[in-house]
Amino acid sequence: MLFPMLFSCRQKREYSGVVVNTDSVFCDLGKGKASQSAKRADVFFKGLARNGLNGTVLYAEQGQVVYENAFGWRDLCARKKDSLRIDDAFQLSSDSKMFTAEAIMMLQAQGKLDYADDVRKFIPELPYEGITIRQLLNHRSGLPRYDALADANWPDRKIPFSNEAMIQMIAEKKPEPYGAPDAIFFYNNINYALLATVVERITGQNFEDFMRENIFEPLNMHHTYVYSMRNDANVSLYMPTEVHGHDLFKKGPVKAQNDYLNGVMGDKIMYSSVGDLYKFHIALECNLLLPDSLQSESFKPGSNEWKNNENYGFGWRMSKEHPDMYFHYGWWKGYRSLIIRDAAHNRYLALLTNTTQLISDEVWDFISDTSLQLPSASYNPVYYRNTLLQEQP
Repeated sequence: MLFPMLFSCRQKREYSGVVVNTDSVFCDLGKGKASQSAKRADVFFKGLARNGLNGTVLYAEQGQVVYENAFGWRDLCARKKDSLRIDDAFQLSSDSKMFTAEAIMMLQAQGKLDYADDVRKFIPELPYEGITIRQLLNHRSGLPRYDALADANWPDRKIPFSNEAMIQMIAEKKPEPYGAPDAIFFYNNINYALLATVVERITGQNFEDFMRENIFEPLNMHHTYVYSMRNDANVSLYMPTEVHGHDLFKKGPVKAQNDYLNGVMGDKIMYSSVGDLYKFHIALECNLLLPDSLQSESFKPGSNEWKNNENYGFGWRMSKEHPDMYFHYGWWKGYRSLIIRDAAHNRYLALLTNTTQLISDEVWDFISDTSLQLPSASYNPVYYRNTLLQEQP
């Protein structure tokens, strides 16, 4: 017997000794129910696949991966099609925001910024007063959209548009803000693009390097990275990836082309696999990157008002329709995704697709179904405080 007792990581105990993979130690209490849950998931997601789902899925409950599978093709337009694999990396689109928020929270924990800091402390050329780091995180800055500004003013879409180019253009054009700072919740990609620049200005590192060294590598997220066009003179025709995004039309799928806006980081353009996303989930669940007193900020509503019954924390959405669930959708250039953390029932779902087909709302019915539940605390990932998943790539 490896350990005398099993504990949930929610107990926040300090451990020493053996470090194990999250799937390597389980109680047998939920073995039968886990098998039933896996069969239920298999029936459900194979049904979605018959209706066009092309992607990968991972479903976990009580810290145990209950089900994972891959459906469809990496490149729908290829003559010889290559099947998707469970460890394939997909563009996360707006699901990237949860990682950008985590980076900002880590810098706050290190005392390198405060949520109440004016953004101009780090980006002094920004021509707007009174916008704080917290307002960027919660989408309450009132700033205008950078994509519309770039579409109207960037002279050559064969040249990548970067975070620094975005800031320079805003400083020069001074577009009218959407509203006053902290007046309303308005979801806007510019907020998280600016946060990526804040990370760079504070650390002196490229955003993609900071994310790799401080989050992806420590968590052994071997299939996760930030796509960078930093050294590209021109926009390539397609993204350099094995899993291509696709736009769907009546005549069939068309491979999505690269875009000059893909040079902007922080709001999108990260790639990951469902397995790596689950590692990140476990890190949040067990407070491996931040203590609970700080990590919990991610899941607090940032607005007093609930616009269309929705709210936003730090990189996570929440809805009155799904209490105690924290989620994010992604949609960009031929990819769609959905990540859900069910805090009430300790469930987790990551669904990554490489087409523009809408993700079925039936997914919410699936994860909300409590007719079959695994016993709580039926797992025990044992960690050193600063180490996760001792494994080889």
